Amino acid sequence: MSADADQRAIRCLVAKVGLDGHDRGAHVIARAFRDAGFEVIYSGLHRAPDEIVQAAVQEDVDVLGISILSGAHNTLVPKVIEGLKEYGAFEDTLILVGGIVPDDDKAELKEMGVAEVFGPGTPMADTIEFVRQNAPDRA
Repeated sequence: MSADADQRAIRCLVAKVGLDGHDRGAHVIARAFRDAGFEVIYSGLHRAPDEIVQAAVQEDVDVLGISILSGAHNTLVPKVIEGLKEYGAFEDTLILVGGIVPDDDKAELKEMGVAEVFGPGTPMADTIEFVRQNAPDRA
């Protein structure tokens, strides 16, 4: 058996939080992650922060990608982070945000614990490589 065969696939939850109903980007990234060999769970639309936390904890994900275009990132992302902390899952989860996030807000999200913020036009290969390089090693 090769060393690669001993490792489990990176588990990712692609989540749509809040009332944002635009999910094309979430579907695109979910498919790109799947094609890259990641295990992917998609939350569906209109999930509350607590629903996202519950899914991340129950599915034991390595990566939580939050897709948000509504402008509510400064309200909803902190709630997700706090929920992950309450369950002791924050340290073991790579948190990404994708969508429309003003430059002024990116630094604040990163200070809260978001590893990276990916905006429109980010090459899929860059996002996949970031995940491969930064996902927690829980093989």
